[in-house]
Amino acid sequence: MSWVHLQKKYPGTFALSGSRDKRNVSLTFDDAPDPRVTPVILDTLSHYHIRATFFIVGDRAAKNPELVKRIMREGHVIGNHSYNHAILSKLPLTQFQQQIWKTDGIIKRIVGVSPRLVRPPYGEMKPQQIAWGKQNGFTIVNWDVDSEDWRNNPSSARVLANIKKTLQPGSIILQHAGGGDQQDLSGTIHALPVLIEMLQSKGYDIVTLPELLGRKAYR
Repeated sequence: MSWVHLQKKYPGTFALSGSRDKRNVSLTFDDAPDPRVTPVILDTLSHYHIRATFFIVGDRAAKNPELVKRIMREGHVIGNHSYNHAILSKLPLTQFQQQIWKTDGIIKRIVGVSPRLVRPPYGEMKPQQIAWGKQNGFTIVNWDVDSEDWRNNPSSARVLANIKKTLQPGSIILQHAGGGDQQDLSGTIHALPVLIEMLQSKGYDIVTLPELLGRKAYR
């Protein structure tokens, strides 16, 4: 089932964007925390006084709790990005639930909150998994702007060009604050200050996902 169909079937639970009526956008960063990348992203956001939303992988959080604490301390929103970056749509419901609850427990132990926002790795979830999320008070958040910074180690110019292709009011912008051993996210790092200044010059307000969607961040 396409994302558009899922959004229509689960309004308020499965989100791809915010309202098109306000000139707001959200910066979201997947695969945190990563000590190679996440601190640099946080430094840039701090410099511009921007708050973003970070989707946390459970096993990475367990290994880097101080980075998770820093994300929270600096006013960013934390979301759930599964325990080990599993393809959730390929898991039976019980294993899917374990991915969410295990990560939830790790995040709560580190920073004392249980995220409402869930982003499935690769954007993949089955309808029954979304229905379970709805029943348990979660909001599933994918995106409508893909920087494609995960693809072939792109330059900052390519990252920016990818973002501009589908950017509009209400957009949720996908980027990454962590990656695999062979992944080079320097394009994302170097593009971020240019992106922030570009958005601000075009009159966009950069807000967190809960602000964009009108949803609570934590349960």
